Amino acid sequence: MSVTKEDISKFLDENPSFASTYFNKQFSAGALASATGVDESKVDFAKFQEVSQVEEGAILFDVIKDMQENVNMETVVFKILKRICVLTGADRCSLFMYRQRNGIAELATRIFDVTPDAELSNCLIPPDSEIVYPLDIGIVGNVAQTKKNVNVKNVAENSHFSNFVDELTGYTTHNVMAMPIMNGKDVVAVVMALNKTTGPHFTDEDEDLFLKYLKVAALNLKIFQLSYLHNCETRKGQLLLWSANKVFEELTDIERQFHKALYTVRAYLNCDRYSVGLLDMTKEKEFFDIWPVLMGEQAPYSGPVTPDGREVIFYKVIDYILHGKEDIKVIPSPPADHWALISGLPTYVAETGLICNLMNAPSEEMFQFQSEPLDSSGWTIKNVLSLPIVNKKEEIVGVATFYNRKDGKPFDEQDEQLIEALTQFLGWSVLNPDTYDKMNKLENRKDIAQDMVMYHVKCRDSEIQNILKTKEYFDREPADCDEDELRQILKKELPGPKKFEIYEFHFSDFVCTEMDLVRCGIQMYYEVGVVKKFQIPQEVLVRFMYSVSKGYRRITYHNWRHGFNVGQTMFTLLTTGLLKRYYTDLEVMAMLTAGFLHDIDHRGTNNLYQVKSGNPLAKLHGSSILERHHLEFGKFLLADESLNIFQNLNRRQNEHVIHLIDIAIIATDLALYFKKRTMFQKIVDLSHTYEDEKKWVEWMSLETTRKEIVMAMMMTACDLSAITKPWDVQSKVALNVAEEFWEQGDLERTVLEQQPIPMMDRNKADDLPKLQCGFIDFVCTFVYKEFSRFHPTITPMLDGIVNNRKEWKARQEEHEAKLKEIGEAQNPKPKEAPNGPKAANNPGGGGGSKTCSVC
Repeated sequence: MSVTKEDISKFLDENPSFASTYFNKQFSAGALASATGVDESKVDFAKFQEVSQVEEGAILFDVIKDMQENVNMETVVFKILKRICVLTGADRCSLFMYRQRNGIAELATRIFDVTPDAELSNCLIPPDSEIVYPLDIGIVGNVAQTKKNVNVKNVAENSHFSNFVDELTGYTTHNVMAMPIMNGKDVVAVVMALNKTTGPHFTDEDEDLFLKYLKVAALNLKIFQLSYLHNCETRKGQLLLWSANKVFEELTDIERQFHKALYTVRAYLNCDRYSVGLLDMTKEKEFFDIWPVLMGEQAPYSGPVTPDGREVIFYKVIDYILHGKEDIKVIPSPPADHWALISGLPTYVAETGLICNLMNAPSEEMFQFQSEPLDSSGWTIKNVLSLPIVNKKEEIVGVATFYNRKDGKPFDEQDEQLIEALTQFLGWSVLNPDTYDKMNKLENRKDIAQDMVMYHVKCRDSEIQNILKTKEYFDREPADCDEDELRQILKKELPGPKKFEIYEFHFSDFVCTEMDLVRCGIQMYYEVGVVKKFQIPQEVLVRFMYSVSKGYRRITYHNWRHGFNVGQTMFTLLTTGLLKRYYTDLEVMAMLTAGFLHDIDHRGTNNLYQVKSGNPLAKLHGSSILERHHLEFGKFLLADESLNIFQNLNRRQNEHVIHLIDIAIIATDLALYFKKRTMFQKIVDLSHTYEDEKKWVEWMSLETTRKEIVMAMMMTACDLSAITKPWDVQSKVALNVAEEFWEQGDLERTVLEQQPIPMMDRNKADDLPKLQCGFIDFVCTFVYKEFSRFHPTITPMLDGIVNNRKEWKARQEEHEAKLKEIGEAQNPKPKEAPNGPKAANNPGGGGGSKTCSVC
């Protein structure tokens, strides 16, 4: 009677002790070594369980040793997959690596069809032969998507199974065991075992063994993934660092900026070649380009356009060759059939703004990449990554295209992120050359505006003949006359010091024409002795004074007459007031010039109005807005060689003069007045402690800071000097000042839609005497009282302000009396009873005027 396999199996199941004794005798170390391929010297045991433990230990030790010795990931995983085939009876195993391209996840074969006797070289899949699984196809894709282990006993009964790989390879799949390799919540890879050879399907024990070995594989894959991510982040950091270094090194031109940055970071891009196409940024065509289309002579443009509506025109391509001998090729106005553009990919990216990552570029149907070598080196295009370069305005300024990753694999998500960071940074950095270009244009516009201003302000050759009459005297231009000849003319044409009393504090410009004031200003430079000492060209001096007079606007008060009066008062303080003894001739010249320039190009409105109205001056200068503008305008005139009266000073002298002019003009801001008056008062007090006047002058002449404080207070005294003039002058000037204030009040009411303060409210003109008294009391009196204490020769100014205070006070009282009278007339007392006193002769009570005319 024959014994069947089923009978033996039944007998062994019913007699476990017999089975155990039999296995202990038959499964020796030699037998196990022969079955498993392990060295017999390592298997010196009789029991199967102990032999299995030693075998597993030896395998794991070997794997961990490979990991420790930095053997590559594929080698370690290959060994584990071979062992899994042996222990689970799987026909073959495979490793699929997870990656993303173009934002779409996929699995790609890395180690494929591993059998117990396979060689790594036969199982390692080159990048151009990869089998790619989208996550919505196949059991492997489903495992990566769900992140769960599966043991499919019959693939025909599984809805996720796809036979497209079987069709490619001619293999037939019956059952599958698969497990995802995770790094935290992220999928790294999927390992799959196919077709149980020692049974109908994989059992639970097989699954446990599969999972146990894959824990070691998972550790290795995690280390590989972390190492790769670390390498990518390091590359990204270096790439951004070096590109930033070059971007900020080159701010003038977008082409040079891109070129420097891209060439510097070439080592971190991990590709064979890359090209950058720069797009034409023209949005609107010129009329002469549109006319042929409108006339029907040329078809309208129908090609691709960028998202913001520009025609896709690459005006330059820069090609960086890194394989073989490094080279850079710059192609201006590249033809449409240039190899970098003919595929259509850069145009597509410029049109859509999308990132395109192509794994096998020549096989792409949408684009026409040439499959043959591009040059004599035999280099061909395999995989391509193309990205738009987008600026801060979200305009595509160029397209960067990278070819052939160096390790042969397609560009992955990390490559996309790294290069996207670079292109974003380059796009944002376009702001630098754009800003530089705008600054250049603004600078050019400023130069043009200044040239226009100079044309209108600068003294012309015909105008200079009004003062320096060289044609009348010598029939020559000023440039053709020597200094002595010019001096002879000026001696005859200038008014001299006595005609208009320029040395007097009571000087009035009412008897002078504006041209007379220019002549008087020139005369003052001769009077203080600086023309000859500092070799001021006389033609330049005349042109300078004439131009300064033209630089003042024709407004109600802050015009050339006011500018001259301040300069004249400075001249008088220095000479008649004897303050010149503290200063050098160079400093006297600076102070006199500052006086003439101090309000040049005044607009007739104050600093606060510049702020409220949003005037560009307020944005340009944070404080002392108008004063800084006057200073800049004065320097602008002096920068012209034909107007620079300081042109023969040495560098140190020139710097000192400009420094003093800076201080003097800024000091005319009344907001700074209250900060400096206490310091000035201390200087005045200190002067009274010296009994010897000569010693005081010597000491004070060496005190730079104290001299600057006195000079600053002198500028205030000059600026307010109209308040010290004789009453017939001061009353008229006060009305000019008030009228200019009222004009500003009108602007505030109409333009800014704000109620002006009383001083600038035309409707409160009758309050002028009261306002003048307040201004004299709280601002002006201190200045002239202290200067009179400092130098008694300046007392006439104090006397003038005291007298004007009385005049204004009398008119204030007169005005108030009239107001009282009007008030009483409008509100008469109740009438007496019939038997009482006789009623007033004017029962209507309409006595006085209801308005008051001041001055």
